[in-house]
Amino acid sequence: MVAPAAGLKPAQLALVINDDEPNSVEVGEYYRQARNVPAENVVHVRLPDHPRKLDAAQFRQLKEHIDARLGPHIQAVLMVWTAPYAVECNGITAAYTLGLDSSLCGAPCGPGKPNPYFNAAGPQPYTEHGLRLAMLLPTDSVDGAKALIDRGVAAGFSMPAASAYYLTTSETARNSRAPFFPRAGTLPARKLTIKRLSADVLENEKDIMIYQTGMARVARLDTLGFLPGALADSLTSFGGDLLGSSQMSSLRWLEAGATASYGTVSEPCNYWQKFPQPTVLLSHYLRGASAIEAYWRSVAWPAQGVFIGEPLAAPYRR
Repeated sequence: MVAPAAGLKPAQLALVINDDEPNSVEVGEYYRQARNVPAENVVHVRLPDHPRKLDAAQFRQLKEHIDARLGPHIQAVLMVWTAPYAVECNGITAAYTLGLDSSLCGAPCGPGKPNPYFNAAGPQPYTEHGLRLAMLLPTDSVDGAKALIDRGVAAGFSMPAASAYYLTTSETARNSRAPFFPRAGTLPARKLTIKRLSADVLENEKDIMIYQTGMARVARLDTLGFLPGALADSLTSFGGDLLGSSQMSSLRWLEAGATASYGTVSEPCNYWQKFPQPTVLLSHYLRGASAIEAYWRSVAWPAQGVFIGEPLAAPYRR
């Protein structure tokens, strides 16, 4: 496979700001300035009352409003809010990029719609595949969102010595992607050490660039040190239910210091295809893809998932 070209640029990213949410307005403008996103790439919407979920009609209206304001050069969209994060049983980022797949709502453990961008090499998803990649930038905490943005920006300035951690846990059903964990070893050119562990907990490590595991709740995040640009996620059913409490929300990864994450909003069962495939995610990130490109390329059936974080983080782009 050829390495991706330069990758997503700020001028190719649209920001969608919810004018009914002051945090979205403040964080969106902070992001626009931090990443030098052109002002004409900003789309304003009105979503009152922070609904966690939209129905099909509400989403169709939102998507049509956004799409009507985007030029053909826009390859990706960043929604600047925490909620809504679901559309029926789909993640809002997947529904936007791939189209709403309502068939899953009656059979959530069935196969998802294939992602044409899975493991793709091209740098322009909209031009090449008709897909605008979507990610959510959570805004519950303005200070937390600004810190997240700062980490994403900082990721572009240095390539630190780092480790990628892959945990096979005691929660057997959540280990379905463990066969795809990369081989342990060191990649000197990227100053990255790959570590595979049989453990439920990672603690006191301060050099994390990747952390992938399978647990309903991940303990000891407060002891960890995530490097700028770090990606982290868990294979569990409801990580994408960002404001839910039945399992650990993917927001906890960002609060702990990761720069991007992923989770599912409805019961996906444990298909590895519905979660980030570890080898694909790592290989694209190490080639210089941004967080949004690497994450979107790594999920074969992403309909039930939501991608969150700072999309342009790219610690290995040189």
